[in-house]
Amino acid sequence: MNNKQRWMGGVVLLGGGVLLAALLLKGKEEIHQTQVQPQPKVEQPAKNNNRSNQSGEMVQLQPLAVDVETEKRLLEEQRRAREKAVAEQEARAADFLVQQQQAEAAAARKAAEEYAAINARRNAAQESSDNIPPEMSDQAKAAAQNSTQKTTDQKKSDQQKLDAEKKLAEQKKQSEAQKAAEQLKKQKEAEAKRKAENERQAAEKKATEEKQRQIENEKAEKKAAEDKRKAEAEKKAADEKKRKTEEDAKKKADADKARDLLENGDKNWMVQVALAANQANADAVVSKLRAKGYKVTTSPTSKGIRIMVGPSKSRETADAARKKIVSDSSLNMKSAWVIDWVPLDQR
Repeated sequence: MNNKQRWMGGVVLLGGGVLLAALLLKGKEEIHQTQVQPQPKVEQPAKNNNRSNQSGEMVQLQPLAVDVETEKRLLEEQRRAREKAVAEQEARAADFLVQQQQAEAAAARKAAEEYAAINARRNAAQESSDNIPPEMSDQAKAAAQNSTQKTTDQKKSDQQKLDAEKKLAEQKKQSEAQKAAEQLKKQKEAEAKRKAENERQAAEKKATEEKQRQIENEKAEKKAAEDKRKAEAEKKAADEKKRKTEEDAKKKADADKARDLLENGDKNWMVQVALAANQANADAVVSKLRAKGYKVTTSPTSKGIRIMVGPSKSRETADAARKKIVSDSSLNMKSAWVIDWVPLDQR
């Protein structure tokens, strides 16, 4: 009966260990599948794809999401999935511990019943040995006492074995609980490490986006300044063109006015006797004419200084003066001619 009891206890402990190992292995596989779940792929700058770990080895980082909000959402989904897997594993471990405790309690209860039955039989045998009649031989009494002593020793031995088995089962249960706690602690540490890495990657992505925005803002400012400069240059050119147009219009109006006065106003007739290249030549010719008593007028032009005699009220008078000047050999002026003249104050 004692062997049967030990055999049943060993079967219970072995079955519980197998069940706990299966649950732990299944939970580990689910967590590993959750950890290696593929992330959404996005284009990232090459300089952000490789990082160095603490040991100096190069590791491949997962690419970031399209934006910070999407990255946060994915991280939150991963965290919830891992928490769910851990909670399920803890629940299975708790159910296993409850089942194991129930099995141990049932085994202990059954062992106690069997032990009580054994004690009842032993007590019955003890009573029967106490009721041995006096006429029995000393040899029979000694045999009965030896049987009682063996029964007592067997009882103590069985109790000691049962206590040792209970102690061993308790130690094994504590060891398994400790291993489960350590595994859970490692999972939490790995989760915290992944969370910190994801936060670091999100911060780096945010800094990169901020720098890109600054570069775009600088480009926009430069473009705005260039557009402003071009607009100012175009405005200046337009103003210059407008001013030139106005000046040309004014000159044309003045020319039209002078031509009108020349053609339709009071006319004076002048005799142009020479066109001096410079003021010195003009002064020499003016001096010779004035020495002869002629009234001389000069007028600067784009081709030189015009020297004229007059004015006269009629063309005939002017032509007579021209002939006189041309016939005067001392003046040596053979190319004089009569022109219409409008004084400056009448133009």
